[in-house]
Amino acid sequence: MAKIETPRPVRGTQDMLGGTTEAFAERFAHVVATFDRVRKLYGFQRVEVPVFESTAVFARSLGESTDVVSKEMYTFTDRGGDSITLRPEFTAGISRAYITEGWQQYAPLKVATHGPLFRYERPQKGRFRQFHQLDAEIIGAGEPGADVELLVLADQLLKELGVADGVTLTLNTLGDGPSRDAWRAALIAHFEAHRDQLSEDSVERLAKNPLRILDSKDPRDRPVADSAPDIDAYLTDEARSFFEKVTSGLDAAGVAWERNARLVRGLDYYRHTAFEFITDRLGAQGTVLGGGRYDGLIENLGGPATPAVGWAAGIERLAMLVDMPDIEKPSVVLIPMGEAAETKAIGIVADLRRAGVACDMGYRGNMKKRMQRANASGASWAIILGDDELARGEASVRNLGTGQQQAVALDALIGTVTAL
Repeated sequence: MAKIETPRPVRGTQDMLGGTTEAFAERFAHVVATFDRVRKLYGFQRVEVPVFESTAVFARSLGESTDVVSKEMYTFTDRGGDSITLRPEFTAGISRAYITEGWQQYAPLKVATHGPLFRYERPQKGRFRQFHQLDAEIIGAGEPGADVELLVLADQLLKELGVADGVTLTLNTLGDGPSRDAWRAALIAHFEAHRDQLSEDSVERLAKNPLRILDSKDPRDRPVADSAPDIDAYLTDEARSFFEKVTSGLDAAGVAWERNARLVRGLDYYRHTAFEFITDRLGAQGTVLGGGRYDGLIENLGGPATPAVGWAAGIERLAMLVDMPDIEKPSVVLIPMGEAAETKAIGIVADLRRAGVACDMGYRGNMKKRMQRANASGASWAIILGDDELARGEASVRNLGTGQQQAVALDALIGTVTAL
């Protein structure tokens, strides 16, 4: 009979197993648990949105000309003939829900979520085709205080994860509509004058998305991009005042930041604050958390003009930076010897767990092997139950640290072990 070929995992995906010393799943879970704890301190409500949406949600929000839409989205036609896309990011789906579910009544709305996202791109360190992000958004607040609150939340999250060392908050302003339009025109004029020095990709961007030339990684583009005008000369008084309120708010909250006048967001609905927390601890300089203000997005999706600001952070990238958390271990291991003892032990384990005691059961092997496994599990106590103990109506409770053992009546066992 021919050997059955096991299908391989799809490239750019990963399997995670918890409970082992090298387990990535433990770090991953630690990042998510820390995020859930910190976002509650700031009053961010948990929100859930579908893993797939109508393709138009992402095409309109991310822009047809972006690489994500043109090259990276997992898009398919379903049986009803509709074009569906697996979500490549969270903001578009949350914005769509804000409009279609009537969430405007709750504005300003502070929401947070986390989960899987999908992009067809070249897998590399910390980057997968199915990857996971944390996401926090404030929708319906146009004040600079919303930007400050999100940045302080991000800063506290990174500190509580223990990854703030070697991570720098870089900040820029994209101005309001008039500022951005004037700057965009100046950039186009500058890039057109040096068109012959630009890479092919940047020449293409010049027509569709000129701001993206500023953060081009192609060495051919850097001299032209570095000599391009900054936005500061084109900021309106209102835009300058907004940015000053953001930076003074960060100073008041004790959050360190650096200005990066080349930090941009290419799409037209981005306004004012753009930011990235960057690190060089993952090899090449990488972003661990980034975001900005997107005051025009909800309008782009057919909703009312609605100010909004948000950020996202890669869980895999953060998990690579955090120290290994303590692996959760059982407090107690039950070791039943014999059929009658096993039946009794099932009830004891259930009662202990209901009482909040983490416990496990040793099913296999002789007494010596079961005790070895109990010691290796990291448990503090073992409950030994055999035919002799059952006949006496008691169990032996052994301290696995000292080896000391005591007999405890079965009807007092749960109370005694819970107290231990």
